[in-house]
Amino acid sequence: MKRIFIFPGQGAQAIGMGKAFVGEYPAAKAVFDEVDEALGEKLSALIWEGDIAELTLTQNTQPALMATSMAAMAALRVEGITIEAADFVAGHSLGEYSALCAAGSLTLADTARLLRIRGRAMQEAVPVGQGAMAALLGLDFAAATAVAQEAAGDGVCQAANDNDPAQVVISGDKAAVERACVIAKEKGAKRAMMLPVSAPFHCELMHPASNVMAEALAHIHIHPPKIPLIANVRAEAVTDPDQIRDLLVEQVTGSVRWRESVLWAGAQGVTEAYEIGAGKALSGMIRRINRELACTAVNDPAGAKAAAEKIG
Repeated sequence: MKRIFIFPGQGAQAIGMGKAFVGEYPAAKAVFDEVDEALGEKLSALIWEGDIAELTLTQNTQPALMATSMAAMAALRVEGITIEAADFVAGHSLGEYSALCAAGSLTLADTARLLRIRGRAMQEAVPVGQGAMAALLGLDFAAATAVAQEAAGDGVCQAANDNDPAQVVISGDKAAVERACVIAKEKGAKRAMMLPVSAPFHCELMHPASNVMAEALAHIHIHPPKIPLIANVRAEAVTDPDQIRDLLVEQVTGSVRWRESVLWAGAQGVTEAYEIGAGKALSGMIRRINRELACTAVNDPAGAKAAAEKIG
């Protein structure tokens, strides 16, 4: 029996996330304390008692979701489950950094600082209002890619997230993304929804941010992960630190190949997935991709205990 530990990305954030772990596991509080120290601010106060609009700012969301995932991992360790219980790790977009931290490739402090830099760089890459993202429901990746190409015109419109067989997120110039929503409905999409995001992630408009991340990552020591990482832009496992560094840069402008990553894991014999951190969005995607893959959400102490009992 093989397992994958998966880590959520933006959209999973909520005020109060991770607080239940802190109430039961001192090791989880230590995670938030270390992230606060690394960033030089009380991010934990924003996460637990702040304003959702401020938490949803990309520069806050990214380290906040990672901290919550690492607090969940700390709870699992107290329950007797270490990262070695997994055969693979994977994360959705920023969740890839959480996965690498959990697998011992990045220190917690370095991960927090990198995600703060990444969030700011992605926000600053495109002036507010010029870019957009939209979810196309009911079209597969090939159809959504064709829609994006047709809508792009002289601008940018790309398939950004291949989430599951019937959900693809597109990203690019606002006018092009709006055109794509109209075209998608004409092509048979069940829904085409503009998303409430602050920047057009995972498209060519993010090149300034990829340059920033190349510079930031050049100064970070990346250890070989204890568990292979299924990389977003490759949809297959990687372990070489230099390759991981390059793929983290490529990931800023590249597509998140989540559907393919899940299928690849299944082809390697993975039958159990554990979603570590806030929400259950990835578990829902996995069920739509591979019904044979059993998902367990570790988003509170009860989830940690249930996972520990299941893993044994």
